[in-house]
Amino acid sequence: MSYFDSSDRCDRLSGGVRMIPIQTPRGPFRVWTKRVGNNPRIKVLLLHGGPGVSHEYLEAFDSYFPGAGIEYYYYDQLGSHYSDQPDLPELWDLARFVEELEQVRLALSLDRSNFILFGQSWGGILAIEYALKYQEHLKGLVISNMMASIPAYNAYAESILMPQMDPGALAEIKALEAAGDYENPRFMDLLIRHHYVQHVLRMPHDEWPEPVLRAFKHLNPKVYIPMQGPSELGAAGKLLHWDRTQDLASITVPALVIGARYDTMDPEHLRMMAGMMPRGAYWDCPEGSHLALYDDQVRYFSGLIGFIEKVAAEKEPSV
Repeated sequence: MSYFDSSDRCDRLSGGVRMIPIQTPRGPFRVWTKRVGNNPRIKVLLLHGGPGVSHEYLEAFDSYFPGAGIEYYYYDQLGSHYSDQPDLPELWDLARFVEELEQVRLALSLDRSNFILFGQSWGGILAIEYALKYQEHLKGLVISNMMASIPAYNAYAESILMPQMDPGALAEIKALEAAGDYENPRFMDLLIRHHYVQHVLRMPHDEWPEPVLRAFKHLNPKVYIPMQGPSELGAAGKLLHWDRTQDLASITVPALVIGARYDTMDPEHLRMMAGMMPRGAYWDCPEGSHLALYDDQVRYFSGLIGFIEKVAAEKEPSV
């Protein structure tokens, strides 16, 4: 019997990359994954944000996970840059993304003995939904920079974040949004100067890390806008009424919620989320924003790796 199974050999021969076939209501497609490392006890699948961004901004993990001996998987969801990008609006549906994720799990042979699911931003929504349906396959769960309620997120943006902005800039952004003038260069300029560098990534925009810029460049608006909506000051689209706050108590696997002081997401809501899950814990990044994995990086990865190592050491997960 070979030491490596066939999928392992495929990974090794392709630098860890696999195109995984998935079935959808509109036929078969393929999604891109890449394995880094080799540890049968710890396998972390990374869910990127957006939806419709790409895994690329998560490349910060390359500076931390290999040294900790963690095996991890990058994954571009259907519609994202390295995966198939069908122009089929009916596929951009939360329940379908959950089933896609389950097919990816099966293809990668992840199970409750080793599978830790990580989701950042939109990836956190997907991770919560997956855990609520399939937590018997999980050893642990990480929800990074994502509230459990879009209505609560929108209320936080309206009552806390927007009043902190320059009133003139906010009025102009809202006027451009009302006119649907999202392609106007002025719109993005205002958002970068008055919102992004305060709450998305707290660095001068011309110093943003290349993987972040690359991921934003590759955003697919045909996925992002139907799900998230066109506005950058809140969420709309199909996710407008999404709220799983009251369901968190049914997630019984070990769970880590990561928040940050300057995030677009209310850190107190995230702290509350951790308290609602029977085995939940909260990790705060006091210098960070929505991309605390960059602007409070050392603390971010310290908490994340500590949680993963603790969960991996458990002989049997609780379900």
